[in-house]
Amino acid sequence: MEMIVRTKQFFMGIGDLTYFAARFFKQLVRPPFEVKELLRQCYQVGNRSLLLVVTTGFIIGLVLTLQTRPTLIEFGAVSWMPNMVGISIVREIGPVITALICSGRVASGFGAELGSMRVTEQIDAMEVSGTNPFKFLVVTRILATTLMLPLLVIFGDLIALYGSSLVEYFKGNVAFKLYFNKVFEALSYGDLVPATMKSFVFGFVIGLTGCYKGYKTERGTAGVGIAANTAVVMASLLLFMVDFVAVFISDIFYEL
Repeated sequence: MEMIVRTKQFFMGIGDLTYFAARFFKQLVRPPFEVKELLRQCYQVGNRSLLLVVTTGFIIGLVLTLQTRPTLIEFGAVSWMPNMVGISIVREIGPVITALICSGRVASGFGAELGSMRVTEQIDAMEVSGTNPFKFLVVTRILATTLMLPLLVIFGDLIALYGSSLVEYFKGNVAFKLYFNKVFEALSYGDLVPATMKSFVFGFVIGLTGCYKGYKTERGTAGVGIAANTAVVMASLLLFMVDFVAVFISDIFYEL
């Protein structure tokens, strides 16, 4: 019986989240457009996540190169290091790691912020005063994460490649110019376009789950912590599901 109840709650949650997403697209194209709030949220999402993304990207580039280098040396393929690292980071590691970092910071922040506004009845007060709280609070935040995450992914990828090039410079005497020439020779539009499109979807998923959990918060102040926690868990699971679908579609595209 408990299994049936949990299954029912799961599918009801998926349906509610789908309706929430449909409401976002409906409100997105309706005036008024909260441009000032959108820019403020872009700053909050982008600028405040940049240092964490850059630091993580740099460490990933260092670790990936240091761990892979001995194996490539053993097979006499160390010259392929820039190609391998560049394709790995741009295609998969950069977008996924950056999205997971942002889901931990942004989704939990949205869940806690909107949850606090819900339990203190600030959202209800906005509705009474004639303001559209969904438009002002939810649409701007989801759109901000959708727009800013690809930029964060680009910064993270570049810093990760720079960290990798440092290892090759000190251990293999490979010049920075030669390293990045090999990286960009290995990359193609078939690598860049799917990764960029995937980053937009990742940003949408992070913003959607964070706002959904915060906007639907219940059970008083205790629900705020639950909303922040479940927003991160749900966003992370959805990111892996979206990534699997994106990789599957990209694989079909490469075969064609």
